[in-house]
Amino acid sequence: MANKKGEAQKIVDEISKEHKVKKHESKKIKVSWKRISLMLGALLVISVVLNVTNTTGSIGGVSQEDITQNVETFLEENYAGIDVEILEVTERAGLYEIALNVKSEGQSQRMISYATKDSSLLFPTAIPMDAETATTDPTQQQAQQPPAQDITKSDKPKVELFVMSHCPFGTQAEKGMIPVAELLGDKIDFDIKFVNYAMHGEKEVNEQARQVCIMNEQSDKYFDYLWCFLDSDDYTTCLSEAKIDTSKVDACVTKLDTEFKITEMLNDQASWSGGRFPQFLVHDAENKQYGVRGSPTLVINGQTVSSARDSASYLATVCSAFNNAPEECNEQLSGVSPSSGFGLSGSDESNAAICG
Repeated sequence: MANKKGEAQKIVDEISKEHKVKKHESKKIKVSWKRISLMLGALLVISVVLNVTNTTGSIGGVSQEDITQNVETFLEENYAGIDVEILEVTERAGLYEIALNVKSEGQSQRMISYATKDSSLLFPTAIPMDAETATTDPTQQQAQQPPAQDITKSDKPKVELFVMSHCPFGTQAEKGMIPVAELLGDKIDFDIKFVNYAMHGEKEVNEQARQVCIMNEQSDKYFDYLWCFLDSDDYTTCLSEAKIDTSKVDACVTKLDTEFKITEMLNDQASWSGGRFPQFLVHDAENKQYGVRGSPTLVINGQTVSSARDSASYLATVCSAFNNAPEECNEQLSGVSPSSGFGLSGSDESNAAICG
């Protein structure tokens, strides 16, 4: 586990290397990761424009369900050995941002694409038009300055990161923030808390209850557990690797379930937020206090703030909230945004997308 933590910062500095798909017998088209990246936009446009017919509950005329089904089916049926999972469809800068995970022969790569709201065009990537950003080598990114915002200062900043355990952008934020929390230690009051509704089903509700109990009763082992979970999405293995006392966790989860009616509300769809998502009310008071609207949401000294999701930017943002910043604020952390979703390798720039 110590090795996993020690390697995590190094891993997020590396951009995913091109993985060439091995040759195998098939009449279907065989492609490399590079070719997938180059062709993905055109393929998705074809699948969306030609195959979508149901616009019920749509966003921009095309429902998330239709986009998911058609893109996955099109790629998997026409490209040998390709398994596509659409993680999230969110709005960003007047477009829809689509987070995908493409798997082939045991290897996976996460990609971010963008679609116009009428679904007539989809792009495999987007290049920021800001001159400084556009000319910067992404593998050499430096710490981004905190956005222009008046953050309330204190001697010991209270830092609260609200996420959903299976939100790809929440996990991205956690991977960027944990090195900051580990570096600053008890010089900040840091907590990971959960949004008061869950968008990713029963597994998310159960995982969040489990993590609350680990944080509350075995906090010294929480980061060990969380690094493992963010890498593998395998809580059973991670409980073992982090040497978590599972009997204490089980007892705590039972008590938490009774107190906050977690299972009861999961099973009662009439109680779901907006009729779509089960409520998770363990941190409901804080959600309401800060007006949390999605995962991730960063709150410092009781104030919702913005930050890019790489560790260097998070460090700069948190350190701007000190009355007198400690020497740790001069440390150099990674300026590359971690990948969204699970896995510690790779990176992406989905710094504005949220689950909400």
